Amino acid sequence: MNKRIERVLKEMADRGMDHLIICDPSSIDYLIHYRNDPGERMYVLVLSLDGNHTLFMNNLFYLDKELNLDIVWFSDTDDYVSMLASHFNDANCIGIDKLFPAKFLLPLMEKINEETCFELGSLCVDYIRMKKDENEQELMREASRINDLAIDQVIQLCATGKFTEKEVANQLAGIYQTYGCEGFSFSPIVGYGANGANGHHDCDDSLLKAGDSIVIDMGCIYKGYCSDMTRTVFYKEVNDKQKSVYELVRKANEAAIAIIKPGVRLCDIDKTARDIIAQGGYVAEFNHRLGHFIGRDVHEYGDVSAGFDMEVEEGMIFSIEPGVYLQGEFGVRIEDLVLVTKDGCEVLNSYTKDLLVIG
Repeated sequence: MNKRIERVLKEMADRGMDHLIICDPSSIDYLIHYRNDPGERMYVLVLSLDGNHTLFMNNLFYLDKELNLDIVWFSDTDDYVSMLASHFNDANCIGIDKLFPAKFLLPLMEKINEETCFELGSLCVDYIRMKKDENEQELMREASRINDLAIDQVIQLCATGKFTEKEVANQLAGIYQTYGCEGFSFSPIVGYGANGANGHHDCDDSLLKAGDSIVIDMGCIYKGYCSDMTRTVFYKEVNDKQKSVYELVRKANEAAIAIIKPGVRLCDIDKTARDIIAQGGYVAEFNHRLGHFIGRDVHEYGDVSAGFDMEVEEGMIFSIEPGVYLQGEFGVRIEDLVLVTKDGCEVLNSYTKDLLVIG
């Protein structure tokens, strides 16, 4: 049995769960090193304290490796929920993946002894995934190194002034491919001028105008691990207000990074950046959490926000991305990924945060 599964079983035991249903493909891959994207079909790994770990999988999927665990195969026309239910004849408490669809969960609950309890069980895996081992850390470093190289090329494209937001984003796919990446970790954001004030702007056919800010938020997948970074630059010219907001956001980014070390609470990291933004006169204009955890998925369990008082630990990787968004004018966001080390943190992005005027 591998160490990751051992750690999940300990979490299960501590929480009183004798079985755990896992359906998140990333979590299953993390635990048994097999990736499958089932679409609408049921795909479940059941971990059990008695060691009877079982994968339930539709027989249309292809298995090209030995997984060293029991596999229950089923077809589209089989009563596969009953097949799953038969695994829990003596269950006291079953942990349920946060992503397990109601179309499977509700029929399953009807088939299980009414004395069996059901609990949200995702944290048993999520807590383990929060801390990256040495191999994961190296893959995350490389994914971020590639992202640094790629964003420089994106900024050079923007500097020509010839391309729409969509055209820049479309060319990024080819850039990532040249570095051996598997694709985007999320749909890239390129926001010109007022579009940059929308934190999750969908790239459109806008062209650059002198004085526009350009918010570029992008990430790739490298050998199964995600990168994510944001830089804001300015086209041809920058005014005093833009400079002031930019330096404020940069100050918040760097101040938050400076306090990161084991034992510091996630909510206090968020507060450090948020207080600086507020002192600059912007409160509602910083309208999102300071950061999110990242790894196999671009957004993993854990927030750098007021809602998380968890203390950070060595091996955690998360984003630090303060922003100010002035509707109808412009936006500024600066984002780095950080790896918590024994006595501080390592910033995984090295691309400059100096104010850049391009074009």
